[in-house]
Amino acid sequence: MEYIVVCLVAVLISALTLFSSFGLGTVLMPAFALFFPAPVAIAATAVVHLTNNIFKVFLVGKKADRGVVLRFALPGAVTAMLGAGVLGLFANMPVLYTYSLAGQAHEVTLIKLVIGSLIVLFALFELLPRFNQLAFDQKYLPLGGLLSGFFGGLSGNQGALRSAFLIKAGLDKEAFIGTGTVSAVIVDVARLLVYGMSFYLVNFRGVTEIWGLVLAASLAAFLGAYIGARLIKKVTMRILQIIVGVMMILVGAGLATGLI
Repeated sequence: MEYIVVCLVAVLISALTLFSSFGLGTVLMPAFALFFPAPVAIAATAVVHLTNNIFKVFLVGKKADRGVVLRFALPGAVTAMLGAGVLGLFANMPVLYTYSLAGQAHEVTLIKLVIGSLIVLFALFELLPRFNQLAFDQKYLPLGGLLSGFFGGLSGNQGALRSAFLIKAGLDKEAFIGTGTVSAVIVDVARLLVYGMSFYLVNFRGVTEIWGLVLAASLAAFLGAYIGARLIKKVTMRILQIIVGVMMILVGAGLATGLI
């Protein structure tokens, strides 16, 4: 079941992410979190996100604005490592609260509470028109890199903030897409370095079995990226965005309350 859900999400969102507001990592992480512990879900998503963006670099990366990448992505790489480190600390915190519902025991942990809350926050950020149209002047690019990098490292959610800061950078459509893709690769590499030390060296139950799913999701994302670059010129599928956003809110609430 996890292969079907994760791969379908990877194909669909990877195809739309070149042109739509929701990013691959924003939606794929909750899909992984349905089946695996939150730290493993975030780290696995980062691997898929990185490999998919490297593939996209070959498709659209040549249009990236190097100056904007340097001002935005380099600060983001630093805070991505910081956010990933904070996530590692949260993963080792004790259970906050335990309760029983319908005969089942549920635990509320700090990491699930934080990640679940951030999923809900970023889903609302991308769903509500007021926030969806948010944009910042290009003089704030370094600040945008710092913020999006930190939240990318902490929760895997960075696409909405990245777009909000890059949209006013004076880039045409192709340069905007290329710059965002290259910036995402730089942030992904930075956070994966910390994830590698924090998560993959820890003996999570079943962590060795997740690589098959990560590989399948990566291949599915490649297919989605190819479809998006070749066939989709402009996607404004608001109904799909609403459906995905509501599902993200439900998953986020489930994580935060210990139901998932």
